[in-house]
Amino acid sequence: MPSPEDRLNKRTGKAEALLKLQRFCAYQDRCHSEVRSKLLELGVYGDDLEEVMVALIEEDFLNEERFARSYARGKFRIKQWGRVRIRQELKRRQISEYCIKAAFSEIDETEYWDTLRKLLSKQQSMLRGGDNRTRRDKLFRHALQKGYESELILEVLETT
Repeated sequence: MPSPEDRLNKRTGKAEALLKLQRFCAYQDRCHSEVRSKLLELGVYGDDLEEVMVALIEEDFLNEERFARSYARGKFRIKQWGRVRIRQELKRRQISEYCIKAAFSEIDETEYWDTLRKLLSKQQSMLRGGDNRTRRDKLFRHALQKGYESELILEVLETT
């Protein structure tokens, strides 16, 4: 357990913390919970923490809607995640429902369907052996794990 002196030495001044967090947020979009955790890690608590958070928001280093939009866009395009998985991850980061809805506006419906089709097609080409039912179940589970809605998965599987 750290001694009181160690804790005092670990504490970062408010101005220093603000500079560190400005760099932290400038590198990539961050959500409020990530920034709050980082401040606690730096030993900034209470009113100082809140003042740094307000300063970051006022200076537009921290913007929850912008974070949600870029997060959804990135996870969909790079990892081919579906809306269910993206929603779960945003909720885990305590993002508001308003920001989650805004984030989903970044995902084009046609592109969403095409990505699901490609994902299932690629997975199907990797499956070996087994009967049609087993292969279909594996495809369904794979798409479900990626976060796609079960109704959409079934619809795509019906057409292929």
